[in-house]
Amino acid sequence: MRYQLFSRTRPLICRRIRRRERLSFDDDLMGEVTRGARALVLCPDIKGQRYDLDPDERLEETCGLALAIGVEIAAATIVNVRTVRPNTLFGSGQVEKIETDCELNHAELVIVDGALSPIQQRNLEEKLNRKVIDRTGLILEIFGERAATAEGRLQVELAHLDYQQSRLVRSWTHLERQRGGFGFLGGPGETQIEADRRMIRQRMGRLRRELEQVKKTRSLHRSRREKAPWPVIALVGYTNAGKSTLFNRLTGSDVMAEDLLFATLDPTMRAIQLPGIEKAIISDTVGFISDLPTQLVAAFRATLEEVISADIILHVRDTSNSAHQAQKKQVLNVLSDLGVVDGESGESDIPIVEVWNKIDLVDEERANELRSIAETSDDAIVISAATGEGLDGLLDAVSSRLTGEAQELELKVSASDGRKLAWLHAHGEVLSDELADVQGQPMRKLIVRLNPKELGKFQAL
Repeated sequence: MRYQLFSRTRPLICRRIRRRERLSFDDDLMGEVTRGARALVLCPDIKGQRYDLDPDERLEETCGLALAIGVEIAAATIVNVRTVRPNTLFGSGQVEKIETDCELNHAELVIVDGALSPIQQRNLEEKLNRKVIDRTGLILEIFGERAATAEGRLQVELAHLDYQQSRLVRSWTHLERQRGGFGFLGGPGETQIEADRRMIRQRMGRLRRELEQVKKTRSLHRSRREKAPWPVIALVGYTNAGKSTLFNRLTGSDVMAEDLLFATLDPTMRAIQLPGIEKAIISDTVGFISDLPTQLVAAFRATLEEVISADIILHVRDTSNSAHQAQKKQVLNVLSDLGVVDGESGESDIPIVEVWNKIDLVDEERANELRSIAETSDDAIVISAATGEGLDGLLDAVSSRLTGEAQELELKVSASDGRKLAWLHAHGEVLSDELADVQGQPMRKLIVRLNPKELGKFQAL
């Protein structure tokens, strides 16, 4: 009788447990950062560690990231770290000073520009009695807020789960509970932290399968575009370099373009016209940043692979930023990870044109210097996406790059083969078209200008 009673109640207990787990799981996936929170921004300058950006530039960039998520900067400072402490990163005296600064500035959040281990993050929160997030967590917050498409949300959630699974002890408040074992001899059962880890692994598995489907769909779209004659232009660059503003200028679109880091997250593609080219596809990709979290690079690989299939890459650079050389290095590092650029030689199979943007924000002497350098270079164009300066020259340069390898060919096509004749007129530049008699067969003799990509497609017909 006792066993029968337990058998009836067991499904109800299981449902309650699963419901409790699901609620707590979803609640903890909500953001780490509250909009409008006052934050103390710390930039650790670790002795002996090399950085691509100066400490002041790193601190400014981190403040920009915080502002992009709606956080109010109460104070920002550089912290010199002679020896990294495994438990807190900072020394005990520095931790006390940070706590004092938080009290004086009424800061309820501490942002550390660097990677914190789960133990360091937990210990700092206990000592400071405040929420602490590192650079990875901050960037994940921004991506989570900006993801607009279903694909973007999948990528962000996968990256967030990958980041959170090692931090369950730190941030999840319900983890010390246990699920009771069933039966007369049942032990303590599965702890809540084990259950949550299992749920995270299962959810990550589902997300990876869904993203794999997204990748297949993108591959199909890519293969269809490759069959079409239209060249693809990819915009890449450091975040806030002006890619979306340039994209809007060239296409007449209204993609979000603000003076914010990661203002645009989801990739966008539009058709444009170029001199001598009836139609081209231009793609606006997500901006790059120094120390981009590895979780995001892995999650967004399906999106970034759009760059691999491009016919030409426009590397948009912010010339008004004093760190634009270091930013260029970071962009090339990401392109190298994608296999677009050779890491050792720096060469690329895809033509790359540097677009030196925001010339309107540079002083006149420096602007003239940049213009003179660009005039002697085949790979650099000076523009201002905001004012429209230099855009005609940019379009001419892109067009000449895309058509520069075109060659004149003399082709003979059967007069009855309307498909090939129509294709040549639609995708190439037909210089002459005459009717001729070849061995008693009516043929069309054409002189056509085709680039290697179009010639390959014609031969495949």
